[in-house]
Amino acid sequence: MFDNPNVVLHCEKIDKIYPGTKALDNVSFDLLKGKVNVLIGENGAGKSTLMKMIAGIEQPSAGKMYMGGEEVYFKDTNAAKAKGIGIIHQELSLFPNMTVFQNIFVGHEFKKGLFLDDKSHVKGAEKILKRLEYEIPPETLVGDLRVGQQQMVEIARNLLQADLKVLIMDEPTSSLSAAEVKVLFKIMRELLEEGISIVYISHRLEEIMEIGDHVTILRDGKYVADADVNDIELSWIVENMVGKNTQYHRFERTVDLNKAEKILEVNHMYLPKSGGGWLLDDVNMYLKKGEVLGVYGLLGAGRSEFFECLMGMHPEHTGEVIFEGKKIKITSISDQIKKGFALVPEDRQRQGLIQTLDICKNTSIASMQKYKNGPFLNNKAEEAAVDEQIREIQIKVADKKLPILSLSGGNQQKVVIGKGLLTKPTVLLLDEPSRGIDIGAKTEVFEIIHTLAERGLSIVVISSELKEIMAIADRIYVLSNGKCTGELAGDEINEDTLVRTSYAGLGTGANA
Repeated sequence: MFDNPNVVLHCEKIDKIYPGTKALDNVSFDLLKGKVNVLIGENGAGKSTLMKMIAGIEQPSAGKMYMGGEEVYFKDTNAAKAKGIGIIHQELSLFPNMTVFQNIFVGHEFKKGLFLDDKSHVKGAEKILKRLEYEIPPETLVGDLRVGQQQMVEIARNLLQADLKVLIMDEPTSSLSAAEVKVLFKIMRELLEEGISIVYISHRLEEIMEIGDHVTILRDGKYVADADVNDIELSWIVENMVGKNTQYHRFERTVDLNKAEKILEVNHMYLPKSGGGWLLDDVNMYLKKGEVLGVYGLLGAGRSEFFECLMGMHPEHTGEVIFEGKKIKITSISDQIKKGFALVPEDRQRQGLIQTLDICKNTSIASMQKYKNGPFLNNKAEEAAVDEQIREIQIKVADKKLPILSLSGGNQQKVVIGKGLLTKPTVLLLDEPSRGIDIGAKTEVFEIIHTLAERGLSIVVISSELKEIMAIADRIYVLSNGKCTGELAGDEINEDTLVRTSYAGLGTGANA
């Protein structure tokens, strides 16, 4: 029996065993009432697994949970919801072929007789989105929204749950702009005032210090430490997470980029916006051999669209693209891969991985042509190439035949990078490569980028994180509202200049 009036839910010695791995090992955890309970740790530390136990998505192999002095057992998500527990997942669980209002009300629809009351759904969606200061038209298809907008729909859906006592937020800000994060934090404080307790998982340490009340740290499936936010500093969190104080450091380049040849030039690129205007407005850029080029900007600045144009996803774009000294015509994705372009997309779950395939097939899928033996697939050659890639970029995997979702977020991201590298690209496009992964995994990804560039691979990286882009990029272009508003190199690369330049293209009333 466990009864503490300050604790809304208590986990006692929780174990979770999967085939070949122990994801949670004797973990005890107190969810404090009316507080933002921060749960942090590196990828694979067991954070999301523990939250799945609490939300009824999975069940513990051993251990007990208590609420209000009574033992509880959640055989499924409905049992957890009945006790007032809601969860916002790190990987979005929306229906792309349904509208915003349908996604928000799925599972708790209003009815008028035999029919659904869509008028009430639209009105309810407008109300909740207004509260989030994010007034997307409710009739918009979710599949047409960018990742950050979809994240806000996911949050809106969870705020509708009746009798909410506990809200678990797993990386809710990973796709949000600074302005959207500010609104989310305001909503979180309102929820606390309503008596709702929050579990908050994030890899953004500055956010944790701003919004968190109490921090619990897991490492390798075990409890490490917990403390009130007021009593700790960032260095304490980092040291407990990874066992040492990790800081982003700028990589020293051995390549003289002043003498390097231009591998790619983009001149006067335009991409029309449906309904008028431009998603890309006269963008001019160049990339040198062996260079790490950064692209920075606010959400909606046109960064991902720029990559999509280079990969053949927007045949309607105009402008001149010169690759290896020759003007090229961009016709399709497969043609761009053949030419030597590879893209690691921002949304690894929806665009980077095929969740029904194993680790091996996810790594080799884009380069299958290389392993053909007549009409058949040469499995030995395919597996040898995948094994080499796993060793090369140090993907932590027990067996490449395991499902892709058995890997932590950081290792899934490495698989997506490995998939691109197996196509033997000349230009590697990385869209938010560190999104939703922890400090340790981020450092590993940055080291991979540096090593590849030193070997002569030309890399373009999009990142929303100032410190990251400053640490890894040799030169940075800033996009704002579809326009290129700055090119920074050397001492010009600093936080102040980056932020100022990223707002330069925004007109009056623009949504930053």
